[in-house]
Amino acid sequence: MARIILFGGHGRIALLLEPLLTERGDEVTAVIRNPEHAEEVRRAGAVPLVADVEHLDTSAIAELISGHDAVVWSAGAGGGDPARTRAVDHAAAVRSMDAAEQAGVRRYIMVSYFGSSPDHGVAPDHAFFAYAAAKAAADEYLRAGALDWTVLGPSTLTFEAPTGRIDTAAAEPGSVSRANVAETIAATLADDGTVRRTIRFNAGETPIAEALRR
Repeated sequence: MARIILFGGHGRIALLLEPLLTERGDEVTAVIRNPEHAEEVRRAGAVPLVADVEHLDTSAIAELISGHDAVVWSAGAGGGDPARTRAVDHAAAVRSMDAAEQAGVRRYIMVSYFGSSPDHGVAPDHAFFAYAAAKAAADEYLRAGALDWTVLGPSTLTFEAPTGRIDTAAAEPGSVSRANVAETIAATLADDGTVRRTIRFNAGETPIAEALRR
């Protein structure tokens, strides 16, 4: 049994992940911004914790993380507002990493995207630029730190049913269902062999646990 704190606890992937974790015996704290989402999170099996990480400092986030065994960052501004994207997808994410260290919680899973890289290639005048830049910077900060990190890079997300199979060897992005992303996060948390690895993946034919070992 592990105690997991999940930032972005009402996201579409998070609501699929929470029952997977609780059904195997883990305890999940789901950090949410809107108290109206608390009941839906409870139905998914997690314990809701209302907190606006965009406006919390490192020490306050460390208080949330303290007592857990692992952090999953699946929060995001949702695009649209470049300033808020930078505030959540980069600045708040970085504070959560520093907070995890401060709280003594070493395991940290970052849910990123397939193309996240300092060389993302998105033009500065493109609507996606703020997100691409924020995610790349946050991922790089995590990789440079002392946490037991894993960066997960799923490709374009779909609403297809879970297959339990992915492809971690593809050189180019494709697509993958949110349900398979949730299963991949759960499997990553259970596999210490994923520590300090960046794992990009599409839908595929390899069982998730096996694909993560490749």
